Amino acid sequence: MIRTRNAASGTHQQSLKPPKKSRRDSDHELLTYGIAKSALGCVLVATGDKGVAAVLIGESPTVVIDDLRTRFPKARLTRDDQMLVSETSQLVSYIESAKEDVNFDLDLRGTEFQKKVWRAVRKLKIGETTTYTDLARTIGSPSAIRAVANACSINPFAFAVPCHRVLHKERALSFSPNRGNDRQRPMVDREAKALKQ
Repeated sequence: MIRTRNAASGTHQQSLKPPKKSRRDSDHELLTYGIAKSALGCVLVATGDKGVAAVLIGESPTVVIDDLRTRFPKARLTRDDQMLVSETSQLVSYIESAKEDVNFDLDLRGTEFQKKVWRAVRKLKIGETTTYTDLARTIGSPSAIRAVANACSINPFAFAVPCHRVLHKERALSFSPNRGNDRQRPMVDREAKALKQ
């Protein structure tokens, strides 16, 4: 509240001044997440104002929550399994059947190059695979094979951006230890089998 002087009457009047937004309000976004169990482990879907911000998979709720906290250290995290049941159910259904792809509105966060890679990967359908080399050519950066591989390795959207469909040049599965995505390995074979049924 501030006081101002009325020049005509010589009296002071009080007026309300809007409160300043706290640093917490302006710098810390709110992410709501839900967790469900699947045949490959616990899955977590986190959403913000602009869509799904992360899709993670791990051996336990603690693992995926810690992963979320690491990726979004400044965010305020709220768990609401019921609110996200549609998203987690869709994810679990895909893992169990491998017949229908995950279709989320994603809030892609990264460099423009990373987002370009992820958008290209999202176009891969169930049963389709590519290589880092071919993917680099597809996005118009044939010499950026290593950068493409790095973008896939840090992909925070398990299955929603299906980097498990991106293989090495020899068509071998391409998972590095830091990805924690060994749990996604079975989906390449599951998808191929589902198409034959």
